[in-house]
Parts: sequence; structure tokens; C-alpha cells
Amino acid sequence: MRTSLPQRLGHAVLALGVVAGFAVGHPPAAAAAVVATGELVTNGTFDSGTASWWNSAGTGATTENGQWKIDVTAGAANLWDAQVGQSGIALANGRSYTLSFDASASATVSVVVTVQLGSAPYTKALDQPLTLSPGRKHYLYPFTSPIDATTGQVTFQLGGSTTNYTAYLDNVSLTPSPLALTSGFYVDPNSNPKQWVADNGGDSRAALISSQLANKPGARWYGNWSGDISTAVSSYVGAADQADKLPMLVAYNIPGRDCGSHSGGGAGSPEAYRTWIRAFAQAIGARPAVVIIEPDALAQLDCLPAAEQTVRTSLLRYASEQFRSYAPNAWTYLDGGNATWIAADVTAQRLQAAGVREIRGFAVNVSNYHTTGDSITYANAVNAELTSQFGYRRTFVVDTSRNGNGSNGEWCNPAGRKLGVPTQAGGGAELLMWVKVPGDSDGNCGIAPNTPAGQFDPDLAIRLINGT
Repeated sequence: MRTSLPQRLGHAVLALGVVAGFAVGHPPAAAAAVVATGELVTNGTFDSGTASWWNSAGTGATTENGQWKIDVTAGAANLWDAQVGQSGIALANGRSYTLSFDASASATVSVVVTVQLGSAPYTKALDQPLTLSPGRKHYLYPFTSPIDATTGQVTFQLGGSTTNYTAYLDNVSLTPSPLALTSGFYVDPNSNPKQWVADNGGDSRAALISSQLANKPGARWYGNWSGDISTAVSSYVGAADQADKLPMLVAYNIPGRDCGSHSGGGAGSPEAYRTWIRAFAQAIGARPAVVIIEPDALAQLDCLPAAEQTVRTSLLRYASEQFRSYAPNAWTYLDGGNATWIAADVTAQRLQAAGVREIRGFAVNVSNYHTTGDSITYANAVNAELTSQFGYRRTFVVDTSRNGNGSNGEWCNPAGRKLGVPTQAGGGAELLMWVKVPGDSDGNCGIAPNTPAGQFDPDLAIRLINGT
């Protein structure tokens, strides 16, 4: 077991609570002149035929079976001599975006997708080579724009082939970072530390716990204790949205969770989990959020029989697909274990099988204590394996909630640990996050032998604050 079950008390979720501005690990770019929100591509599903899209000489464009069908004529000397795209897209300097789409071709061909200025000098924010083949695949490319423009464009450059072929595109989407859609990270108004402070205002430890823990942004965990998941998630994300803040959520309900250890439980069947996780993603909808999918689920595959490993991996892939489909403005990350648990090459294989290509990336060090530096080194090694084995890489986040003093090799309420860097953008990863709630027990173990997993312990909290 590496992750402990959060305990939730019966307070209303709708309170707006305290909010916090974004902290940034590296200085942000100058404020952009263009601020674009929501989906930036029009008619990316081609429900309106080819409206809003253009195609150049050397291409013939129609729609077929809900896809954009592009007949490419052989003989174009350059990739850009036969291209299709959409113009009039607003981009902001220093802002992060994600371009995603489904694509295939009648033959195996090399093409390039760009996000760029629509006129000279055609400065590119994204210039991505890729290979299309007869099997339809989903492609996802995060990038940061170096340009301000109201005249940006997305292009698919398809020329250079010596034979005629047909390309197919669907579900083209360009969305800004959820950081750009909000004004800071959301502080959970009903976190265990927050509730303990509210109930124990006269305790000598309350002021310190309030300032150092309860009023810091961190993730809220959801599982079989959450009641109706649609209501729970929608209420929480809605409250954050009203406050113009970015909520962080953890889905933790995989069947056979934690191999039956301190945080055992989860959905009662694969079918129940599919229903639950689909409702979770649908409840977020188009609102911005950050989501961590199923801490420990991949790292603990070895505790399951082979057939159950296959089922779990398929459930995680299903979860990835649900967030991709129903939560377009959420940054979603599959859990990838920690720096000393599973070898990077194995983690890469498991992430690939679980659908990390479908989503933003992966998370490391959730509920563990390894330093940020060690965690970044491990994540980079996983990315190197993703690149060498599968031809792509993904962004990653690090849980810094309790890694201020690093790990002593123990995972269950070890002594001498300390709070890490509070939630922020950057810092060597895409995000440094308080995923684990500091002060919540890992189980009846270590320096909290009488505190069940997920229950807040003020003594644990004070020791994390002081590093003792």
C-alpha cells in the first residue's frame, strides 16, 4: 500500500471556501494581449460538414461517416504544398494549450501538424511530425505558445507523397490550459484539516494547522464513500468554477483497491466502475480541473492474478477515454508510482496499456515522500522509455505534499517527514501538487498506530509542519 483512503465528514460541499492564486515555479511570460478560453476549434467533429475548414490545391475534401475525408494527390514537392486547416485562432504568448485529434490514412504516410501564425513569417507554436496509417489513432500534443495572435491557424500538412492517398480527421480540438481559464488553485473548504480547525478552534495547534495546511490548495479524493458521484463532483467543481479557481480531484475507486490493505475497497465490479468513472468525467464537463486517476492502480498490478491485471488495465484505459471525451478542459494524469517502486521501463509499458496517450500525462510520488528532484528524475526516465518504446512522451506532475525531507524508505506514517513545496505550476514538472492531504493517516502504522487510513491526526500534521 502506498496511498491512504481519505475520510470525508458530513459537511456540505457547496461552500465556496478559501481560494489561492497560482504559484509558479518559473517566472511566467509577460501578460498576453490575447486571452482565449474554451474550445478554440470550430466544427472539430465535422458535424457541419467542412464548415470553418479550408483545403489547398492538391487536396479534395469532403465528409464521410462523420469524418473529414481528404484525398491527397501525389506529386506535391513539399509537405505544405498539400494542406488543410482552420484559421482565425487566438493564441497567447506563454500560454499552454493541448491539440488533439483522431486520424488515419489509406496508406502509411509521414505528415506534419502545426499550430502557427496564419501569415508570414508563419511562426510555429507547434510543429509536430507524425505517421498516419490505416488504423485510426488518437493524437494529443501539449505545447506552449511563443506568440500572441488573433490570426493563428491549425494546419495538417499532407504533401510530399509519391502516390495518391486518403487521410481522415475527426475530433480536432485545441484547448487552453485550465490554468489559463482560472485565477488560482482551489482550496478545499471541507478538507479534513479545514474541518478539524473549524471543530477545534481552541486547540493550541489550530492556528498553525490553519495557516500551514488547511488554507493551502490540495486535492479532494473521491471513492465509494462519496455518495452519488455525479452530485459530489459537479458540486465541488461548480463551487470552484464560481470562485474562478482550479480544483484538483483524485479518482480512487478501482475494484480491488490497495490490494485489500489499509485503503482496500473500491467499486464492486468492473461494470460498476465503468458507470462510476464515466459519471465522474461527465460531472466535470467543460469546466477546468486537474484529475489524478487511481493512485497505485498500475504499480500494484503484481498483486493481482493475470486475468485481473488485464481487467484493471482495461478499466484504466476506459477511465482515460472518459476524461478525454467528457472533460475537455481538464488536465488528467494516470498515476505512475514513485521513484523506487516499479522500474521506469515497466511503468512506461503499463501507462501505455492504460491509455496515457489519450490524456495529459502521468503523476508520480502520490502519497509518498521522495524528493521532488528524485521524482523528476524518475518521471524523465519513464518519458525516455515512452519515447523509445512507443514514440511519444507525456507531461507529468509530482505530489510534494510530504516530501520536504525526502524518504527514509518507509511509506506508512514515517517519522521525520516534512511538508513539501505547496501546489504550484512549474518547478521542474508541469505541476507540483499536494495530492495527498497532509495530516491524513496512511493507516494504523508508524507514528500514528491508532489512526485509521484517511483520518486526520493533528499530531501527524504538526510533525509534518516541523519536520519531526
